[in-house]
Amino acid sequence: MNILQIVTGGIAAYKSVDLASSMIKEGHNVKVVMTKNATKFVTELTFQTITKNKVYTDTFNELDVNEIQHIDLMKWADKVLIAPATANIIAKIANGIADDLASTLILAARTFSNIYLAPAMNTFMYENPITQSNIFKLRQLGFNFIEPAQGILACGDIGKGKFPEKEVILDSILEPQVFSGKNVLVTAGATKEYIDPVRYISNPSSGKMGIAIAEEFAKKGANVYLVTSASYKSTYKNINIINITTAHDMFEEVRKIFSICDIIVKSAAVSDYTPLITYDRKVKKQEGNIEIEFRRTEDILYYLGQNKKEHQILIGFAAETNNVIEYAKDKIKKKNLDLIVANDVSKEGIGFVSDDNEVYIIDKENNVEKIEKTSKENIAKILVGKLM
Repeated sequence: MNILQIVTGGIAAYKSVDLASSMIKEGHNVKVVMTKNATKFVTELTFQTITKNKVYTDTFNELDVNEIQHIDLMKWADKVLIAPATANIIAKIANGIADDLASTLILAARTFSNIYLAPAMNTFMYENPITQSNIFKLRQLGFNFIEPAQGILACGDIGKGKFPEKEVILDSILEPQVFSGKNVLVTAGATKEYIDPVRYISNPSSGKMGIAIAEEFAKKGANVYLVTSASYKSTYKNINIINITTAHDMFEEVRKIFSICDIIVKSAAVSDYTPLITYDRKVKKQEGNIEIEFRRTEDILYYLGQNKKEHQILIGFAAETNNVIEYAKDKIKKKNLDLIVANDVSKEGIGFVSDDNEVYIIDKENNVEKIEKTSKENIAKILVGKLM
């Protein structure tokens, strides 16, 4: 693969040397473009020695008279990696500024889907709403962002903004699009069942697990339908968000698109019951107790299991407080699932709302794999990896 690596002027520029070396060792052809500020941290000769290719630094210094370098370099590249990506280069690209070779190259791109940015900067710079707005804008246009790591920064601050680990970057840019052409349906988050205009029953599900799964499928090329109640802005052009509120809303939306999907992951925490009567005005406080009668909501997972076709893969979730594996194995049979992901939501620090989880992945042959406590993003990678 031909990889064009753009190195910009941040302290993490020195780490991009090892990154280039690793890509060379994996058999890729790497050419490097450096901004003027990048050369203050690392020399051109370093990259030239590692890549065995000339290093480009100046729009007007055409190293080959037979090429227009800002055009021909982009034609040559299969993928473009900007690492580190400073707040400055992100802002330039987002606003169409082309005042050096690095930024001019991006304006010559035929597509943005093969361009990857690995931000590295101070936490406050990264979290600044201007920077975040620029990142969001570029993601909407199809640029790929590799999330910075958390930790101690060069300035001594602790927070998000560290140059991503080399392995994370390599996994991102070399990731095969194994689900290209596949339709994937993911449900995420809680549902709300209204009693009156100001009161409802629900649960603490944040939707983080389902969103992580949707994003993992999207990274691998799938066309994703995310049916959710969670407040979420898609940063992937191949995630189609369908917003719902109630269990019935979710059932109707799932039923509409279920038949065209190859993989269905129902991770939403759907209310099993809904009030028999929903009042159109606020129920006023009164003396004594109040009784509310509930009726069952549609069993979405059961419906999917009864109607799935032979080629479809159906994955369910089980949030339990006891007998986790036993209940999950029973559910996989009753709902006709291919896989189930079960977890104990009574444990502190995992499950609902948390960024982490600890789960059991069980298949229909009752094989059980325990995933120890880790981030929901890692669990999503493991789950999606089982389907590759």
